[in-house]
Amino acid sequence: MSKKIVITSLFLLSISYCLKAQNDVKNNFVNILSSDTPADIIRKAANVTPSPRQLRWQELELTAFFHIGMNTFTGREWGDGKEDPKLFNPTALDARQWVRTVKAAGFKQVIITAKHHDGFCLWPSKYTEHSVKNSPWKNGQGDVVKEVAAACREYKIGFGIYLSPWDRNSPLYGTDAYNDYFVNQLTELLTQYGRVDEVWFDGANGEGPNGKKQEYDFDRWYKVIRKLQPSAVIAIMGPDVRWVGTETGYGRETEWSVVPANNLDQLAVTAKSQHDITFKPKGDMRGDDLGGRDKIKNATGLVWYPAEADVSIRPGWFFHAEENDKVKSPEKLMDIYYNSVGRNCVLLLNIPPDKEGLLNASDVKALQGWKKLRDETFKINQLKDAAVECNNGVNLKSILDDDYNTWFTTRNKDTSAVITLNLKGSKTFDVLLLQENISIGQRVEKFTFEYWDGKQWEKAIEGTTIGYKRLLRFSPITANKVRLIIQSSRLNPTIATMGLYKQS
Repeated sequence: MSKKIVITSLFLLSISYCLKAQNDVKNNFVNILSSDTPADIIRKAANVTPSPRQLRWQELELTAFFHIGMNTFTGREWGDGKEDPKLFNPTALDARQWVRTVKAAGFKQVIITAKHHDGFCLWPSKYTEHSVKNSPWKNGQGDVVKEVAAACREYKIGFGIYLSPWDRNSPLYGTDAYNDYFVNQLTELLTQYGRVDEVWFDGANGEGPNGKKQEYDFDRWYKVIRKLQPSAVIAIMGPDVRWVGTETGYGRETEWSVVPANNLDQLAVTAKSQHDITFKPKGDMRGDDLGGRDKIKNATGLVWYPAEADVSIRPGWFFHAEENDKVKSPEKLMDIYYNSVGRNCVLLLNIPPDKEGLLNASDVKALQGWKKLRDETFKINQLKDAAVECNNGVNLKSILDDDYNTWFTTRNKDTSAVITLNLKGSKTFDVLLLQENISIGQRVEKFTFEYWDGKQWEKAIEGTTIGYKRLLRFSPITANKVRLIIQSSRLNPTIATMGLYKQS
């Protein structure tokens, strides 16, 4: 056998080994056994992957929230449920304008507040009189949810609903019957408006009109959603997506999607399928680092539970005319983008329609300016056509092929790598973009990015986690050669994309 054939065979064997190691588990959770060693735990963590619905959600990057309801007309943020339905009258409501505007700004999904804490329903629910059917808008024949769903279909964008568990209007709140009431309303929303891509619950739980608090039957609600809209992610108070922990829109410097869960034993009694969690994972979801080695070493289970970062474009969540001059600037929105999408989160940005039922000109202008900044910054990848070198690398060119489904990895069991890129001429840049192929897992724990200053390598920036997307900014650098040093990874790293850009 020739030397060339032997080398080729060994090369193909190493690729086969890597792919087998990367694909030996395809699940969004894993139990940790008392007999598992630290190495076993790391291997298991590296192989936890998102479910199809979670992967689709992560790829959205940007989701828009539309808060509209009684508070729009009362000037409040939290209504008390005693508002007269006749107050709701957005005479020029145009859901097509909402969806068209946010799609042009780069959003791929929207969520409508079908019912907020005041209990007022934006659809003509047959289970309450506190709804649009008793408002003057369209003579009581209107349905905001229907119009938003139709606009989403027209513009080919995802559609989601927010349904507040807390209901300050319903006399059933605080009784067992309320959970039936909630299921009835949830069923209306999940069966009358076509495909629903996300169901969003918050954790608000105050007193109802009877002075009592409600014990929410979340597990039952989750099962209804899985049955009626199996592709929908259940967010925040749910099994698929967690709240990042603040309403600033900023994620963590170290944002793991694989986090400890101490209640995976519920699977034995709640799910026939061992591939679908129908309960909210329990664990510490508020620290600075949720999934580092010191966090998972004593875990009883691990789960793919990614973060959503929410924030409003205005100081409040509902429209208030006095805030028209307080809309976040394009530059502020850009900073939020770097610190949410650029930190392995999906950004949920609230843009509240005004009393007329339109997105206000101030908000639209900010969105357009923000989109322009993103387009100008990420128009040219300075790594395009670069020559890639890595002594222990496999599929080197895949990090520059604009195909997320191809990825660089390492041979054998290597968990570190030095990827050098010759830029073929001096380039100026100040933004680094990295993406892992999370369908294989989230693995990189530490990396450094360096540039060649003509005499030696200098550090530009360093980071910890990557996940679906990591964006890092630094002072402008001009160089003709750079390198990414992956210092630590859980099993073989899988880098799908790398880019260098110059901020506009």
